Amino acid sequence: MISYDDILAWVRRFAAAVTANKAYLTELDSAIGDADHGINMDRGFTAVVGKLDGLASPDIGAALKTVGTTLVSTVGGASGPLYGMFFMQMGGAVTGKEALTLEEFATAFETGLGGVLRIGKAEPGDKTMVDALIPARDALRAAIADGASVSDAITRMADGAEQGMLATVPLVARKGRASYLGERSAGHQDPGATSSHLLLRSAAEVWAGR
Repeated sequence: MISYDDILAWVRRFAAAVTANKAYLTELDSAIGDADHGINMDRGFTAVVGKLDGLASPDIGAALKTVGTTLVSTVGGASGPLYGMFFMQMGGAVTGKEALTLEEFATAFETGLGGVLRIGKAEPGDKTMVDALIPARDALRAAIADGASVSDAITRMADGAEQGMLATVPLVARKGRASYLGERSAGHQDPGATSSHLLLRSAAEVWAGR
């Protein structure tokens, strides 16, 4: 089972990873975007962490919705709406739950991804965060089908995200600010896919070997 405390530890670990990688994410974004991805994400997750201790009850759905609404209100650019939607949709899928099975987590993840796809209108190969999230989803589903433990399944999910992130390097961007560069966007790793990998790698780091 994945507990309420596990979820909060995941969000805190990701917030710390964003802070540690703020300059790197901004550097990636400077090559093909507005040079603000790391700065915006750090601002948003600093605000998120400030909200976590004030949550009233161990409701995973409510906690994830709080993460999402905080991001929407504090993060600029495309990242706020996309990450905000991801967490709000995840939260909506598990409202009232104090612990999740691996299957419930996977369903919530897919619901969050569906929200990102809906508002971002990106497809695989467009050189966006979707290129990390879809392989992650597929790896998680495959791990569940194999009967993997939570630790192994979440690690495989993060590995899928990493492979998807690296696969964005040769792609030509078809969405967002990077699409304005056309062929010149090839050869650069997508910053949104990179932060998405950090998100899921943070879960693997927190939940591995529990």
